Amino acid sequence: MSALLELDRVSRVHGEGDLQVHALRAVSFAAHAGELVAVMGPSGSGKSTLLTLSGGLDTPTDGAVRVEGSDLGAMGAKERARMRRTSIGYVFQDFNLVPALTAVENVALPLELDGVRTRVARAAARTALEEVGIGELADRFPDLMSGGQQQRVAIARAVVGERRLILADEPTGALDTESGEDVLRLLRARCDAGAAGVMVTHEARHAAWADRVVFLRDGVVVDDSGATPVDALLDQGAHR
Repeated sequence: MSALLELDRVSRVHGEGDLQVHALRAVSFAAHAGELVAVMGPSGSGKSTLLTLSGGLDTPTDGAVRVEGSDLGAMGAKERARMRRTSIGYVFQDFNLVPALTAVENVALPLELDGVRTRVARAAARTALEEVGIGELADRFPDLMSGGQQQRVAIARAVVGERRLILADEPTGALDTESGEDVLRLLRARCDAGAAGVMVTHEARHAAWADRVVFLRDGVVVDDSGATPVDALLDQGAHR
């Protein structure tokens, strides 16, 4: 089965000379249709960098990132932006909602930017908001919502439309346990329906929703076999 997302010996270096920071070091990684992959590791291990590169929000220093077989590095900025609107859903840690837009307008925005008629885009957005349990807040502005409600809007925006790849950076971070379970159930359902999902998390119980766990440390994949218990890997990282 071909990978929807593939990182081929990807490295990302920030800074120069003595100030260089190696966020990722020759990482190879793939996510396939129907698969939810959890990415774990201690703080500073490269988890968020892996996601930003996978979503075309940053470019690797070395190696290649491919989404549906297309090399993101070979695309121009406009082409990468279009792929993010149509094929890639991204859940950010800090939500990245537009304050001047209502919940439904925020969720519909990527569809409308891609030429979908407003009425059709808004209808799809309302359905997505209902799926994350806040359909009644469709016409509310972000600053009138709790952090957990804003997180749900961000998740709805990531899954609206025909997104083939869903990238989620700590998607349950602002949610209570029950709401977090609802979100994980939605991500799991999207993957079961044929999307590929990559979720950064630090919670072993959240990783249990995934088909497999990839563990990063110091910018390197140290385990992707699933043979080592997640708790043991987290303990190893905490004691380094």
